[in-house]
Amino acid sequence: MAVEVKELLEAGVHFGHLTRKWDPNMAPYVYMERNGIHIINLYKTAAKIDEAGEALAKIAASGRKILFVATKKQAKDIVAEKAGSINMPYITERWPGGMLTNFVTIRKAVKKMASIDRMKKDGTFNTLSKKERLQVDRLRAKLEKNLGSISDMTRLPGALFVVDIKREHIAIKEAQKLNIPIFAMVDTNSDPRQVDYVIPANDDASKSIDKILSYVTDAVAGGLAERKAEKEAAAAEKEAPKAKEAPAKEVVAEEEE
Repeated sequence: MAVEVKELLEAGVHFGHLTRKWDPNMAPYVYMERNGIHIINLYKTAAKIDEAGEALAKIAASGRKILFVATKKQAKDIVAEKAGSINMPYITERWPGGMLTNFVTIRKAVKKMASIDRMKKDGTFNTLSKKERLQVDRLRAKLEKNLGSISDMTRLPGALFVVDIKREHIAIKEAQKLNIPIFAMVDTNSDPRQVDYVIPANDDASKSIDKILSYVTDAVAGGLAERKAEKEAAAAEKEAPKAKEAPAKEVVAEEEE
């Protein structure tokens, strides 16, 4: 999906922050200043979306997960919907501290969630007192809220995609510690040096977030389709020799008779 500068413009991707709030490291991506606001160079944004998209497609094609992180109000629903549509994990509630650096503990919480679900299925849950049932339900709801979409994540993600790196600074720090590549929408008030793949963009407006995430998740979907096609081709190749061998064996059997 080619990135159209016109579409980015219509979605307001070019609106940065007030000039007095800017981070000078964003200078290469700033086109101009208008009415005290920095305007982002959308040609650079388009090029960076392409670059990030290619890298994300490769990660998805290799079978690793990309964890999407966005806890700000205007991004939460968009990220949940877009990441969910390509079956990728996401965090839209509070970032659970140690989510990456203390992954073992997080996995334990996820297993706890699974064991509660099992209790409900096999009837153990019903043997508990009313008070205990209430406590278990509360715990399950809390775990679901914080860890719902990452319950399928059995190992550390292959990459992180972040909306608003200032807000998600804890997630950024954890990924840096573990050398997990960081992809992010970076606004003019943030330091792009913290990110491996910078997409200079307005990270405050839902239209802008929606537009960038559409491009990003399309790229990931492309990588997933490539992986599926390769798997199917490999499976077909495995089947082909079997099909060829079968008639030969029959002929031998006939001759022996």
